[in-house]
Amino acid sequence: QVQLVESGGGLVQAGGSLRLSCTASGTIFRLNAMGWYRQAPGKQRELVAGITSTDSTNYADSVKGRFTISRDNAKNTIYLQMNSLKPEDTGVYYCNKRRSDYSDYPGGPWGQGTQVTVSS
Repeated sequence: QVQLVESGGGLVQAGGSLRLSCTASGTIFRLNAMGWYRQAPGKQRELVAGITSTDSTNYADSVKGRFTISRDNAKNTIYLQMNSLKPEDTGVYYCNKRRSDYSDYPGGPWGQGTQVTVSS
């Protein structure tokens, strides 16, 4: 069974930075496309950044140029570096494996997420 543990969230002022981490177990991590998803208050969960098994990345338009996703297969961990944060980036951030390198849809169970709050 895949288990995901997110960390690194917090309260930050607009313009600040945070680095999120997600460690996976119970899966052959290096073979999985992974993604960071965000659930803002009152909105559906959406993919904000994805990375394939071959390290290709994609981003939601709202975070392009500000967020960077990366992975360390030796540590079974993905990261999300978030710079120039805006109040609209506020939400609970989750990581998940994606169904494939070509899909944005989540393919595993959700972790507990990590709260990011950006104050104006």
